[in-house]
Amino acid sequence: MRRVSRIAVAGVATAALAVTVSACGSSSTSSSSSSSDKNLGLALAYDVGGKGDQSFNDAATAGLDKADKEFGYKSAAVEPQDGESDADKTQRLETLAKQGYNPVIGVGFAYAPAVKAVAAKFPKTTFGIVDDNSFQAKNVANLVFHEEQASYLAGVAAAKATKTNVVGFIGGVDVPLIHKFEAGFKQGVADTKKGVTVKSQYLTETAAEGGFSSPDKGESAADGQIDAHADVLYAAAGLSGQGVIKAAAAHKVWAIGVDSDQYKQDALAKYKASILTSAMKNVEGAVYGLAKSVHDGKPETGEIRGSLANGGVSLSSSNPKFSGDQAIQDAVKKAEEGIKNGTITVKTS
Repeated sequence: MRRVSRIAVAGVATAALAVTVSACGSSSTSSSSSSSDKNLGLALAYDVGGKGDQSFNDAATAGLDKADKEFGYKSAAVEPQDGESDADKTQRLETLAKQGYNPVIGVGFAYAPAVKAVAAKFPKTTFGIVDDNSFQAKNVANLVFHEEQASYLAGVAAAKATKTNVVGFIGGVDVPLIHKFEAGFKQGVADTKKGVTVKSQYLTETAAEGGFSSPDKGESAADGQIDAHADVLYAAAGLSGQGVIKAAAAHKVWAIGVDSDQYKQDALAKYKASILTSAMKNVEGAVYGLAKSVHDGKPETGEIRGSLANGGVSLSSSNPKFSGDQAIQDAVKKAEEGIKNGTITVKTS
């Protein structure tokens, strides 16, 4: 179950909003009654799972921390609420913009309606939306990625690593974004080794049911796939992916991480020997880049898409068992070159 937010939704609608200040890890309260003349720095509104997911949200936090250190900011990061509405998200972003934060970034596609509404009210503030390009505005940066490309490489690695010829994909929520992860992974497996079965499972139909924020759901799904002989499991499930990694470690099979290099995450250190690699997307770089563009007086706007070609997505090589396996490395390198030169076109669904 997701942690209860430190910020009550009701409090967002009042004159003051308590926010987590990532740079120092403490809380501060700022008046939302008027805009600040000075840019306070970057503000993140976290996706489900919140800070500490060791994945998507923590990658955004790393970008915030880098911007704070470089530009002397004291940026804000706000936790999500269980069962919150678009109106709650809208009020949260509006309050942050009024306080003088710039840019203001919604971390996750669920923020799209809120970012669209608030950006229109604050044309002098730059907004970012991660994982959504459903709309465009003059003061909005759509920070999106070719997740399917990194997932293809994960599929290549899984196909080379499996001994049972059964691998698994676990998606947090059954939505188009996660379909991209599944499609790329399946194609990478199929193109690398014939006869390998990919078992796919989604934890929930909607994010409100906890698909991105329930490690217990991830662990249960992983146990089921392992019982069905899967010996490599790839999860695109946010915080729920921690449960998948835990199960893989318990059964001594491989897990493939997502979004961040999960081999390096402190909270997952006791499981890291079972994390073969991670299909990463550079949310950290996208968040930092947007903050830098605002700081430099040249705000990024429009679609900014990370790919293998520009380093926006990649496959981690932190685990020596992965980086030292020449067969896997050769296959991954060949696949990466094919994607970059266009001889391999990766499916998105």
